[in-house]
Order: sequence, then structure tokens, then C-alpha cells
Amino acid sequence: MPSQMLTIEADRLDAGAARVRLAGELDFDTAPELVEAVAQLRLDGYQEVELDFAGVVLCDSSGLSALVVIHRSGTGAVRLRNTNTQIRHLLDRTGLAELLAAPPRSVTGSAREVG
Repeated sequence: MPSQMLTIEADRLDAGAARVRLAGELDFDTAPELVEAVAQLRLDGYQEVELDFAGVVLCDSSGLSALVVIHRSGTGAVRLRNTNTQIRHLLDRTGLAELLAAPPRSVTGSAREVG
């Protein structure tokens, strides 16, 4: 079954930062599109990149690899926002959550933050 198309929309926030909104599947077929889109933003002077995963329904190892490539190829921060539970778990298990400055999981149930 072919992958669902990945939609990539970039919003230029200010002189050095951009938000990239993603929707669809970030996988073997679509990951190069994301790498290319972010590379173009960086060529245009946007070094800090926020990746909004609100519309991402699947991220496989190729998608994770694309995130590492994006992180390594720039000088500014890469931040992930609106990751779903499955993707957040994947990022936590691979150590990419810390590398990519993904926001912390919300505290639920009777657990509470201490410190």
C-alpha cells in the first residue's frame, strides 16, 4: 500500500526562525521531502526550526533519520511540537526527544512534577 502524502507548510516567524507544519506520514517515501524543505529554509536564513507534528499520523525509522539529518545539518535549534503519544514514545525510546528539544509530556493521573 503506498504511503499517504506528506503535506509540508512553512511559516516564517521572524528573521531567523520558521515553523514547519506537517500532515500525513513521515516515512521512507516522504522523509526526503522534509529534509529538502528544511534545507531550503536554512538556505534562506532560517536557522531555528520548529516542526509541528499535529497532523502526522505515522513516523517510521526513515522519518526519525530525517530528524537527525535536519538536526545535524543546521546551526540553530530544532524543536518538535504537538507529537502524538506514539511518536513521543518513539522519540523517548530512541533518545531523540532530548536531542530535538521536544516538549515534555504532560503529567496525568495522580502523578505530579516535583522539583
